[in-house]
This record gives sequence, C-alpha cells and structure tokens, in this order.
Amino acid sequence: MKIAVIGAGAGIGLQTVIQALQKGHTVTALSTNISAIPDHELLTKINGSATTITDLKKAIKDSDAVLITVGTKNKKATTLFSDIAKTLVTATAELNFLSPVLIITGFGAGESKKYLNFFMRTVIKLFLKEQYIDKTLMEEIIVNSAVNWEIVRPVMLTNGPLIRSYKSLPELKKGMKTGKISRADVAHFLVNEAENTRYLMQFVTLTN
Repeated sequence: MKIAVIGAGAGIGLQTVIQALQKGHTVTALSTNISAIPDHELLTKINGSATTITDLKKAIKDSDAVLITVGTKNKKATTLFSDIAKTLVTATAELNFLSPVLIITGFGAGESKKYLNFFMRTVIKLFLKEQYIDKTLMEEIIVNSAVNWEIVRPVMLTNGPLIRSYKSLPELKKGMKTGKISRADVAHFLVNEAENTRYLMQFVTLTN
C-alpha cells in the first residue's frame, strides 16, 4: 500500500518510514529536514512543511493512509499542531481525500488530561503545557472536520527498542495505568493500523 508519513525526519516519523519500507510499502515522507531519512527505491522524500498546503497535498495525494507524526522540541507557546490540523482539513477537502488519517498527539491532550498520573501531570504543567494546549486544539479541529481521522495518544515516549508488547486502549478509564512507550513501538502501531484500521473515528491511548 501507499503510505504518507508527515513529520518523517526524526522520532516516531523516521521510525515509521523505516518500518513501513521494511514491510514493502511505498512511502512518501514529508519533513522540513530530510537529511536523516535513508534512501530507498520505494521511498519518495519531500522537503517541505505540513503547514504548507501545496507540500501537504503533494505528500498525501493518492495515499492509502496518512500518518501525521510531527513533533517539536519547542516548549514555548506554539500553534504548530493546530496549524497542521487546519492545513490538513483544507488539503483533504480540496483533494476529496477519503483515506484514513492517523494523527499523533499525546496522552494529556483533550479528555485524556483528566486521566494523567501525578508525575505526567507535573511534567506537562512545568514543561509541555503550551504544546498540549495546542495539541488539544488540533484534536478539536480534526474531530469537527470531514477527515477520516484516528487520534493516537502515546504516553511518555522513549528511544527504547521495538518490543511489540504495548497496549492500544480505545477507552479512558479511571485508574488506568499509563507508563512509557518507545517511539519504535508507536511506529509499529501506526504501520499496522494503516494496514488494518481498527480505531477509525476513535481516540487511542498507547502504553506499555
């Protein structure tokens, strides 16, 4: 199948590109920095931005699934995630794009904020508050659009190995246990979900 990975230059996105190619998929990778993405005969690299309509349309056109994996190290106030959401809504409408779009936000965005443990609530409050405000707005924009969406909320991310023993939880429950998950395992979930979408129009928590 043909998979578009948006935010493919590092982290979850880069892991997703690598794993999708290993499984024989044709991949289009969009990033503002493509230098770390290895060349491959099944890969098309686009140096561009997910907030630029022409770049995003070029990347997702004719794809069987789109995986939005953009992240940022900027801890100050940002509109990156909501800007991507707005661009995505416009791009999919103009293309009449109906394939599934899986969007990474994070556990702590939207309603999941109420289910954070004390440690993660403190981390987000002290270091990631502005990011999560904008990720929540991103979710709201996507959910209230015509996009064929799935919101994926990983818990605390690590650079650990692929172990494939994570949990995907489509419901928020009082007392639910959330820990850590490697970026490689998040990528594994994304590729598998692109192949066989189980949680369309749902919010999914990923944890170990």
